[in-house]
Amino acid sequence: MTDYTIFYKRELPVNEPWPTEEAWDVLISAYVPGDRTKRAFEQANATHKWWLLFPEYGYGATDRPTGNAFQGSSDGEASFFSEFWESLPTNALELRLCIDITGFIRPYLIYLVRWLVEKGVSKVDAIYSEPVRYENRELTEFSGDVVRVVRQVSGCEGLHVPDTSRDLLIIGAGYEDALISHVAESKAKATKLQLIGFPSLRADMYQENILRIRRAEESLGGTVNDDNYTFFAPANDPFVAATELSRTVQQWKERQGITNLYLSPLSTKVHALGFALFYVTECLDTATSIIFPFEDRYSTSASEGVARTWKYTLELPSR
Repeated sequence: MTDYTIFYKRELPVNEPWPTEEAWDVLISAYVPGDRTKRAFEQANATHKWWLLFPEYGYGATDRPTGNAFQGSSDGEASFFSEFWESLPTNALELRLCIDITGFIRPYLIYLVRWLVEKGVSKVDAIYSEPVRYENRELTEFSGDVVRVVRQVSGCEGLHVPDTSRDLLIIGAGYEDALISHVAESKAKATKLQLIGFPSLRADMYQENILRIRRAEESLGGTVNDDNYTFFAPANDPFVAATELSRTVQQWKERQGITNLYLSPLSTKVHALGFALFYVTECLDTATSIIFPFEDRYSTSASEGVARTWKYTLELPSR
């Protein structure tokens, strides 16, 4: 088991200037209209700041924010970042880099972490702003109604084996019960485990989360209320999430064995960051994939307010 909790995290002020030592050469932030991204974008001390406008958010020409904004023509996480990086200085990967993950669509975030490892980046800061509440509580919808495909995230395709007798699927289970069901049904014969955010971002969010997960109980094989198939990590800590993934996978290998391992982060962006960190550190070149239910549209306004902002410093493995 790898202990990722030794990595550094820090809470940043919400309504005051950030400390002067928190400075970067390049800030990359996914644009969504609202205080959670706009306030951090303004507060961050960075020489170059870039907004990313993901195609799935459906922005038109009049929706572009002021400043540097990249709205790629490419569809898909790999081609999007390949095109975006051509807009940056040629030495961008050698600079102090910060990514505001708050507005990211999760496959884009996961691919970016994987891509940075491939490019030899050893350290990157990530910031995340917690919401005060989700706009419709347990009824909040974060995406559309139609899943186009459940597939592997680019760069996170495993070297899978034909034997599927002990396949394991670990789902970071959040509010999106429809997505949970799609992923679970795509790996119908695999054993399913749920990683749940606890403590949650706000006290009432845990109960809201559980209510949504229970909607997907049939697809999960009735394991929602079984402690043997559920484990926890704070919803705002990627390092505990990665540690718990490492611990759980190791225990499962020792007790039952695993033929193919599938990871699907469907909870907070912070948990998705933890999944990505675990994958690039321990799962490359193994029978492990990160899979995701891809949709054509995602909501840009599912939360209200800014409760807290965090900075996480990721130490990435060398390749």
